[in-house]
Amino acid sequence: MDDQNKNLILATVLSFLVITGWMIMFPPADPAPTQDNVPAVVAENTVPSAGLETSAGTAPITSAADDVAATLAEVPRIAIDTPELAGSISLLGGRFDDISLKAYHTELSDESPIVKLLKPTGQPEAYYAVYGWTPGGDTAVEDVPSPSTVWSIEEGTTLTPTTPVTLRWENHNGLIFRRTLMVDEKFMFTIRQSVENTGTKAQRLAPYGVLARHGEPSDLKGFFILHEGALRQNDDEREYFKYKHLRDIDARDELSARWSSPGVVADVKDVSGKGWTGFTDHYWMSVLIPASNNAFTSVFQYNETTDTYRTYAQLDTLTVDAGQTESVDTRLFVGAKEWETIRNYQKSEDVTNFLDTIDWGFFFFLTKPIFAMLHWLHSVIGNMGWAIIGLTLVIKAVLFPLAYKSYVSMAKMKELQPEMEKIKEAAGDDRAKVQKEMMELYKREKVNPASGCLPILMQIPIFFSLYKVIFVTMELRHAPWIGWIQDLSAPDPSSILNLFGLLPFAAPGPESVLAIASLGILPIILGISMWLQQKLNPAPTDATQAMIFAWMPWVFMFMLGRFASGLVLYWIANNTITFTQQYLIMRSHGHKPNVLGNVLKSFKRKTKDAG
Repeated sequence: MDDQNKNLILATVLSFLVITGWMIMFPPADPAPTQDNVPAVVAENTVPSAGLETSAGTAPITSAADDVAATLAEVPRIAIDTPELAGSISLLGGRFDDISLKAYHTELSDESPIVKLLKPTGQPEAYYAVYGWTPGGDTAVEDVPSPSTVWSIEEGTTLTPTTPVTLRWENHNGLIFRRTLMVDEKFMFTIRQSVENTGTKAQRLAPYGVLARHGEPSDLKGFFILHEGALRQNDDEREYFKYKHLRDIDARDELSARWSSPGVVADVKDVSGKGWTGFTDHYWMSVLIPASNNAFTSVFQYNETTDTYRTYAQLDTLTVDAGQTESVDTRLFVGAKEWETIRNYQKSEDVTNFLDTIDWGFFFFLTKPIFAMLHWLHSVIGNMGWAIIGLTLVIKAVLFPLAYKSYVSMAKMKELQPEMEKIKEAAGDDRAKVQKEMMELYKREKVNPASGCLPILMQIPIFFSLYKVIFVTMELRHAPWIGWIQDLSAPDPSSILNLFGLLPFAAPGPESVLAIASLGILPIILGISMWLQQKLNPAPTDATQAMIFAWMPWVFMFMLGRFASGLVLYWIANNTITFTQQYLIMRSHGHKPNVLGNVLKSFKRKTKDAG
């Protein structure tokens, strides 16, 4: 076996093992549970009070979910109408519990429902945000608005980017609370909470925001590669908690213990001024963002009794002197994890590390620039499929110096074949002598026999990074290319089993045992492109090597058949460019690859073997 074939087999086997391991570690997602699997709505637990000296103790105010749901149905709502958002805010607690994303549908079809992100108590998987005040000092619990308080509208009717709405509630004991709600053109709300002290003595109280989620989401992907659950930025530290980790919190420190109670576990961090906290799904998230330089307490909490996950942002206690008014601004992001939108919030509104709410993974030093380049190409070209092909060209251009050295080395190895054969004949069975003289030949001719593996080895982290980018980023979701490829984040929907739609029955779904044989057009083109790449060189004379080479393209074709079509498209483009580069470099060094001849020889060999 010559060294060139050794390198090629080594590189191919290495790629095979890596992709096999990848598929084992990160299997395809299971179908989302049906509505029958959705957990029942449970009781609601709301206001925080840990850490404050309250006259009424530290037990949180609670209300039964069915009572809240009944009241929600009766209390008026404020409509939300922006270019991106639709929904309403209930005057019961002023809660954000009905928000849908106008631009995003649950399925590929525009006829499918738009994505509903926040849902009120009383609906499956209730998910909402509530703002309020926690009493301190001589301020009684009944003197501050609770999540069951019914607010009145002081100003405004519909919440739009140009028309804020102000809510008002008076406790008739000297305090007037106002809440001014604002929203921008995208996904960011600003909530200005103020309290006016018309009494005769100072009052102490602390503003807070809370996101509550009843039960785990039924559409969890459960991928190793994707974070779904709670996340937060604590100054320079960022933390991620999956739902199972929230259930298993061990509140060992004193601060967390103060927020815990029987059936309730908490993980608490003090943030000096730059941070946020919230929940993230695959493509959507809701995040509480206190104003920059406002210190706050960040709390992750799970209530086992009610099966409710909560994340709090409780700001420091304020002292409101008699005759004075104090106010504080906090923000609430509810929307899609659009890269450009999130980046703009990070840059223009000083939301620390907000871009890292997208799960860039361990290869963040590759995934971030790869996606930035892909996003720019998409903005220029206007089509994500062609942008992926353009990205492939850019990557191949960056790696070209390394590839060029590799191909030149492979061409020189080809030129040295006669001398290598002479060394083998002269040395006979003396393997040590053969190895020594081969190494001297490589050194004399300045050839690196291992260089053929380098382009493949460089492609592995790039392949993984692009897989991550295609899987986690919003911009690839439902992104079309051409014809039948209308979602580059999903596998090729065509199938050879129904002759790519010519036969009058549907292709088997991913749950079918026939799914692995249900190859689409792109995976088949991938297999052909790998097979043609092999034909740049004659088949190995060794029968075992020849068999490995013959099967490898088709094995890869089936292995990658259920991968996202955007990733398969990248691999096809990569193979095509690699074939072209190698062909031209080999010709420039006096070796003309006989691709057609090698193809015909392989068919003749198969015909002979069959006979």
